[in-house]
Amino acid sequence: MDRHLADLARHGVTVLRLMLEYAQVRHRYFERPAGTVAPHMIQLWDDLFALCENHGLRILLTPYDTFWMWLHFRHHPYAASHGGPLTHPSRALLDPAMRAAIKARLSFVTARWGGSGALFAWDIWNEIHPAQGGDSADAFDGFIADIGGHLRAEETRLHGRAHPQTVSIFGPELVWRPHLAMEGAIFRHPALDAATVHIYEQGTIDDPRNTVDAAVGMGRIVRESIGEIRDGRPFFDSEHGPIHSFKDKHRRIPEAFDDEYFRHMQWAHLAAGGAGGGMRWPNRTPHVLTAGMRRAQKGLADFLPLIDWRRFDRRSLGPEVALRDAGGATVGEDRVARFACASGDQAVVYLLARDRCDAGGLLRRDGAPFRLTLTVPGLAAGTYRVTGWDTQDGRAVDDAVVPVRGGTFGLPDFSCDLAVAVRRQDA
Repeated sequence: MDRHLADLARHGVTVLRLMLEYAQVRHRYFERPAGTVAPHMIQLWDDLFALCENHGLRILLTPYDTFWMWLHFRHHPYAASHGGPLTHPSRALLDPAMRAAIKARLSFVTARWGGSGALFAWDIWNEIHPAQGGDSADAFDGFIADIGGHLRAEETRLHGRAHPQTVSIFGPELVWRPHLAMEGAIFRHPALDAATVHIYEQGTIDDPRNTVDAAVGMGRIVRESIGEIRDGRPFFDSEHGPIHSFKDKHRRIPEAFDDEYFRHMQWAHLAAGGAGGGMRWPNRTPHVLTAGMRRAQKGLADFLPLIDWRRFDRRSLGPEVALRDAGGATVGEDRVARFACASGDQAVVYLLARDRCDAGGLLRRDGAPFRLTLTVPGLAAGTYRVTGWDTQDGRAVDDAVVPVRGGTFGLPDFSCDLAVAVRRQDA
């Protein structure tokens, strides 16, 4: 484990999303029986927090694995049949005894590990779902306020401050059940500090046939999600990947395909305005990311210092970004997908060829290079450093200081994809 965490840190990973218990197997229950924390789990988390502290890694912690808890509820210590507080997981958001158990768990965890610098934030409920509230989302707001408010008060009492909080949701539910209007709780709840969605778009991301459409879906969902936010809180994907291919179809995705699919999506997530590159649920055997995915993370991490993030009050763009070829003709999104976020003096842009997939769904690298001019609306006139970034090799391929008027400037040639950092120099 120490070597694994050290490798993550070397590749620029800063935050891990971890579940306090993984309920697919019974020896990982955090409490057994309900209300009694298992000594071996305390030791596991003592060790894990110490290792993360040592390697400078941070943890986004969620207290329950609600997916397997639902499927294997008959075995779970919280089941009433085992002396627990809950008769059925369809009452998880509603039952007063269940809420008391959740609060007790969170109180224990923050008392023991909340003072660690490795604890970054809480996903206070993994994949909140109408089925957990009697097939209704009416309980979402009250549940978040109650549980999150308790945790915030406990942390303030114990540590003098509270860690950031979010609540995740399985993203397709927002599409499948629009009549339940869950967006308010996920994106705008006043008790939450960040918004997060598990981006498993049906067909493109959960069962990919090429490495481009998944990125287009990721960028669109990030833009739409940011559009739901009214107060500037951060947004990020905290789970994505080929879940339907892996879990339901048992289809093994070739590593080269998976690496490119991953890399395209992480850059689409960042450039569309998401915090970081998103979080991949491996959906592989063994249950780890590939070496190629780690290299992609390192390449993104090395790109980040090109932007002054602390003052980057960015807005998410996409179709608003214009591309023209050497002859001045408009280049449509059917040829090059564009993902971007920008303020008045900085921008991050990611460009991805859409018309060059081979029979296996990978991008061909032997096509004629694109020679394009880019226009980012809203950039103030001035002198800018424009850095083109090869996402496959993880390095700058061009770095120039150029005058920008009307948000327009030239780009280095590329054949498949290109990331661009734009930062004003004369402000």
